[in-house]
Amino acid sequence: MLARVALAAIIASALIAEGSPVAAAPVAHTRVVSADPIDSTPHVLDGIVNAIAVVGRTVVVGGAFSEVTDAARTTVLPRDNLFAFDLRTGRILPGFTPVVTGPVHALAAGERGTVYAGGEFHGVNGARSRALARLRLSDGALVRGFAPRVIGGSVTALARQGGHLYVGGDFIGPREALARLDATTGAADPRFDITPGGPLTSSVKVYALAVSRGRLAVDGSFTTLDGHSRPQLGLIDVGGAVARVAPWRTAAYARKCASAFPSYVRGLDFSPDGGHFVVVTTGGARGGMCDTAARFETYAKGSGIRPTWVNATGGDSLYAVAVTGAAVYVGGHQRWLNNPKGRDSAGPGAVSRPGIGAIHPHTGKALTWNPTRERGIGVKAFSAHGSGLLVGSDTTRLGREYHARIGMFPLP
Repeated sequence: MLARVALAAIIASALIAEGSPVAAAPVAHTRVVSADPIDSTPHVLDGIVNAIAVVGRTVVVGGAFSEVTDAARTTVLPRDNLFAFDLRTGRILPGFTPVVTGPVHALAAGERGTVYAGGEFHGVNGARSRALARLRLSDGALVRGFAPRVIGGSVTALARQGGHLYVGGDFIGPREALARLDATTGAADPRFDITPGGPLTSSVKVYALAVSRGRLAVDGSFTTLDGHSRPQLGLIDVGGAVARVAPWRTAAYARKCASAFPSYVRGLDFSPDGGHFVVVTTGGARGGMCDTAARFETYAKGSGIRPTWVNATGGDSLYAVAVTGAAVYVGGHQRWLNNPKGRDSAGPGAVSRPGIGAIHPHTGKALTWNPTRERGIGVKAFSAHGSGLLVGSDTTRLGREYHARIGMFPLP
């Protein structure tokens, strides 16, 4: 286990390097994180963690839960689906106690000590605030002047870039399932009117989005973006005056998986340089792109773009991914990686990676990093930052130690 003094030095150095939070841009690591989690992170005592955001030296954690405790498990504190702690010490912030009336599914760092939270809630701190809110970290209060008009559904994905906040979910307003808002006021940007269509489910739902270097990657239960064929995955050019669907199409996710998963794409993340991104999926033991991680090149062009590589679990879902340059971290409730021939079994070449694993960004093969975790539903959130990798899930064992629903692997 890492000495606390050494760990504090690592984190302090990283925080100086990171400076103030800007966009939700991927963080570059030059090496793979340690397989030994730090000992200072708090614990979430029930439910599940769905989202993590790092704002300066503060870690914000969202999900569906009601109680948290410090690392030593000496004090239990009530927290309604959202709490925050100090990245360096693990101390739970006593002033950040917002009352959120439903699950939080997405978080994004804001400016001036604020955080955006999206989910399935109708109010915060007794005030009406449907599905999306901006909160002060100092006291958990709603930020005045931010008044998004999200109606008819929930928010499942957020990404901020400068003055823009990209929002995805299954809402019907201010636009259907996908919108770009003013990060200060919450007003819908009229220059962004890309509409996902051709739903594979009862209504269109955006599962994940990420933005990097003028491109927005979006996945979800759609088959078109603004009428252009984009089965479950598409790229949008957002660097110009008006957003446009990029000339980038893959049919990789046009094939069906198990009937219980009409749409099976889940998490996605850009590489630190924005040159590629990785998508993870659920879907069942059907082969193809079901239950896989796959790399795609951001600036490829054409209608038949194929993944650079695919790594299959052989029948177990992946929900979360973080791309750091040194590794592609994937999490879910998988038993194996390198398992394209497996059908709920270990096929030729499969390697055991229970609940969490790392893939080489260039070869697409599993790295030796294998901390293990209790599988449960699975990892729902990663947050790579300057001093390591935060992990959020629904279980209590991470790296062969007790870390209830939240933990962190530091950079060595």
